[in-house]
Amino acid sequence: MAEKHFASKRFAEKSNRVLVYVILTVVSVIWIFPFFYLILQSFANYAVAGGADSSKLFPIQWTGDNYVALFTSTTRPFFRWWINTFLIAFATSALQTVLVLMTSYALSRLRFTGRQGLMKLMLILGMFPGFLGMLVNYYILQLLGLNGSMFSLIVVYVASSAMSYYIAKGFFDTVSRSLDEAVMIDGGSKNTVFWRIILPLSKPIIIYTILISFTAPWGDFMFGNFIASASQNITAADYTVAVGLYKITEQAEFGVFCAGAVMVSIPITVLFFWLQRYYVEGIAGGAVKG
Repeated sequence: MAEKHFASKRFAEKSNRVLVYVILTVVSVIWIFPFFYLILQSFANYAVAGGADSSKLFPIQWTGDNYVALFTSTTRPFFRWWINTFLIAFATSALQTVLVLMTSYALSRLRFTGRQGLMKLMLILGMFPGFLGMLVNYYILQLLGLNGSMFSLIVVYVASSAMSYYIAKGFFDTVSRSLDEAVMIDGGSKNTVFWRIILPLSKPIIIYTILISFTAPWGDFMFGNFIASASQNITAADYTVAVGLYKITEQAEFGVFCAGAVMVSIPITVLFFWLQRYYVEGIAGGAVKG
């Protein structure tokens, strides 16, 4: 009886494991399919008579003309769009990372009046979609004289970054306070503890914060398009890649759009594969405490 019970238990465990693998495989295929479709369509020859169209998964004829047209066109400076977006994302990532980590460390270590209320307020405000404040943000930028450039997006992205403190704060909560006390006893300040002790030990959460703050402006379309459409001082050369690719779709050049989307996705994909271990460690460490 014991052997039968043990055998049935092992069979149930294997069945559950197989079921989980099947579900994960199906979900993975669903997630990968759009990117696979995008790559195939980026090589489709839309110029041939009766050729491929976006309703067909496998192109009838293959060509690299879409990529050539993407980088050689004078009316759509894709490389300039890519540089604009990279500079915006890089500056946003650097500023956001510093602000988020400093805010998170302060909320983790310091005890002051209104601390709990401030954290709850930032969590509640962070639940509202960002597009609700687009019009207000635009007029504030106009009052400050900053709405004549796509680089004003940096101000918008960085302004509310401190509200994303909760993951980093959870990570800092797991770092022993005895380190702070030891440095303070030796005459160190809070700045010394943060910059020279805590940050060198917080590589996972630093990389996690950098990745999150870099990918958000890299793929943002809504506010970038709003700024580009509302300001008369912004030309096609000032667009970000998201706005530029949208303009390509308005010209009904689906193959060129797919080629551009592939080129945009490559840096983020490489970055995540390269740093995924730290990304997971940062999430896991920050989720322990709140």
